[in-house]
Amino acid sequence: MANLNGFNAANVDPATDFEPIPAGKYLAIISNSEMKPTKSGSGTYLELCFQLIDGPFKNRLLWSRLNLSNPNNQAVQIAQGELSAICRAVGVMQPKDSAELHNLPLQISVKCKKREDTGDVVNEIKGYAKKEAATGQPQQETTNTPPWARK
Repeated sequence: MANLNGFNAANVDPATDFEPIPAGKYLAIISNSEMKPTKSGSGTYLELCFQLIDGPFKNRLLWSRLNLSNPNNQAVQIAQGELSAICRAVGVMQPKDSAELHNLPLQISVKCKKREDTGDVVNEIKGYAKKEAATGQPQQETTNTPPWARK
């Protein structure tokens, strides 16, 4: 058993089944990152959690996995290319830790893809760009604006 400390479901909106978001370009931040072992155990990947910060899908989460250590050199090259695009998009060219990429706005290009194993349609991040490309117009800066919303 687990103590739920007086949780009251009446005070919390219920979770819903998240359908994939439409393909398009979205303003996002990296809210979390973690290095994880591959399923085979022969390498590691950097899992990045992206949080949408604008529009009708604000606060939705999407993930990307970058195979930075893998016996397949092509997988590593693809991952390094994606990491380079992310670094350029957020303006951090030589991060020593993935946390340096957190909470910095960037534009992500999202596609819809059908899973081969289940046939379900899922989202996949296919591109990264600077925030300016996503907004189209400058935002006014105020003292109450959170860091990720500032230009």
